[in-house]
Amino acid sequence: MHAIVIANPGPPETLSLQQRPVPAPRKGEVLIRVAAAGVNRADISQREGRYPAPPGVPPDILGLEISGVVESCDPAARRWKRGDAVCALLSGGGYAEYACVQEDHCLPVPPGWSFTDAAALPEAVFTVWHNVFQRGRLQREENFLVHGGSSGVGMMAIQLAKVFGARVFATAGSAAKCRACEQAGADRAINYRCDDFEVALKDEGVNVILDMVGGDYVPKNVRLLRPEGRLVFINAMKGSKAELDIPRVMSRRLSVTGSTLRSRDDAFKTLLAAEVEREVWPLLHAGKIKAGVFKTFPLAEAANAHRLMESSEHIGKIILRCDPHVA
Repeated sequence: MHAIVIANPGPPETLSLQQRPVPAPRKGEVLIRVAAAGVNRADISQREGRYPAPPGVPPDILGLEISGVVESCDPAARRWKRGDAVCALLSGGGYAEYACVQEDHCLPVPPGWSFTDAAALPEAVFTVWHNVFQRGRLQREENFLVHGGSSGVGMMAIQLAKVFGARVFATAGSAAKCRACEQAGADRAINYRCDDFEVALKDEGVNVILDMVGGDYVPKNVRLLRPEGRLVFINAMKGSKAELDIPRVMSRRLSVTGSTLRSRDDAFKTLLAAEVEREVWPLLHAGKIKAGVFKTFPLAEAANAHRLMESSEHIGKIILRCDPHVA
């Protein structure tokens, strides 16, 4: 099979298309003929040598989310059969023509969805559901703020928070990105290059913040949170060190948390996938959530997809087409 391989940690040029053996499914796994794969910030971190793959995962093939068709199943796998259309969360190996995934980490491609759109779902939906709704405990009529609102995760967070009845705010880095956030459902988007989000939202107050920025956003986030507010980290693009006003955390009874999905065990991901299918998949069937694919690239052009992500010029998801014959 063809796969995108990291020759050595470094810039996008280190990615190359190579031949690799088709993997064989282990106990409880299915082999998927990959139609499309999502591109994520974590892929860039791994390419740069800052986010190694966990044990048992191909160390030099990127890719955390895919869509495609079940090619074969381990005898212990019971839910799927050859020919089923699925999308899946995996810990690596998605930038390839074939990938193996635990069967319980696969979900059906929603009716009417293309493989391209379905590949945009797993990482964003699983991340948002766990961090905003499970860890952040977002409730109807609460105020929710997402930083990086025009990213793939950000656009999904806006849509899900709005559907579940929250009042939604977002930050983004241009007028066009702010418009996209508001079109996705945000009540207000703040261009952080022009306005200070803390000043803009000071009179509103926020119950839950999803932060992928970190750095100097942290003290502003803490000051914006209402009593019993929740601050949830999923990245720290502006730096992992920050000043924390501990007396304010104490006096307002704030919760500060965060997570990464890749390192969690299979049992956790199985439970998360089941809850996502129960709570979110009906919204996809009903057309209430959009994939938000910005641009697609052939698998061989993975380096160009990474360059686009690093430029931050995209709005929504970037997708690799791993099978040129499948939409």
